[in-house]
Amino acid sequence: MSAPNFFPLATRTGHDRHGRFPQALTLADFQHNLAAVQTRMAAACQRAGRNAASVRLLPVSKTKPEASLRLAHAAGCRMLGENKVQEAWGKWEALQDLTDLRWSVIGHLQTNKAKLVARFASEFQALDSLRLAEALDHRLQVEGRALDVFVQVNTSGEASKYGLAPEAVPAFLRALPAMSALRVRGLMTLALFSRDSARVRQCFVCLRGLRDQLRHSAPAGMSLDELSMGMSGDFEIAIEEGATVVRVGQAIFGARAVPDQHYWPGLAGPVEVEGGQGSRFTRTECPGPEAARASS
Repeated sequence: MSAPNFFPLATRTGHDRHGRFPQALTLADFQHNLAAVQTRMAAACQRAGRNAASVRLLPVSKTKPEASLRLAHAAGCRMLGENKVQEAWGKWEALQDLTDLRWSVIGHLQTNKAKLVARFASEFQALDSLRLAEALDHRLQVEGRALDVFVQVNTSGEASKYGLAPEAVPAFLRALPAMSALRVRGLMTLALFSRDSARVRQCFVCLRGLRDQLRHSAPAGMSLDELSMGMSGDFEIAIEEGATVVRVGQAIFGARAVPDQHYWPGLAGPVEVEGGQGSRFTRTECPGPEAARASS
């Protein structure tokens, strides 16, 4: 795998298109959208000196009906991301005939819903508490299954977002080997929802720098190879900063009718303009760009 070349890039966010993507209604629409996203992913990899094969596209199908998911599968999607576990469970039940379709749950999970994730999901990307980790491990043991998990980190410092503070992650990781059904693959974050690309990029730099530091102290057998970061409006910046998984919904499926706050608390407000005000932040300890690059 080629190592990313971390240097300042002028890539801008696409958050101004949020809620405006045209609906994908036909197989041809899905094929076109997937090809367009993959082309942009490849270009971002080239800018960063990375192998395009090192980044996985996770299409996010939240709020979309069964018919759209079937079209996405026909267009080549073999894993879909969902935020609400009950919605994902219903879709899993409805699409049992698609035997090669796997599911990634990427949204906040209450401990009383852990049993559903343990029954059907192949991946969970929002692990952010020991109580939830214990609940998942217990239910997975009952089901006789294991689960790939990502630890969610709050890199923007926004009080409205879920995820561990970066400084809390090392101790959290040290507790996870006791839960043998959880296979820790890496870290996940949601960047600031802003047109200020420098501030968005810093969230991704933060996660990469944290991961690079943790690799030296992580428990034995915990590789932390994966970085899940970047969505429809910022996945190219995320790839430039080392993402190995990008979660793309609207650019593939089209805009969603359901308000974003139903899935991502704090995300549905006005997009921050460059240098703008309006978001409330708490202090977040993150490795700076120099530290991150030095450890890469």
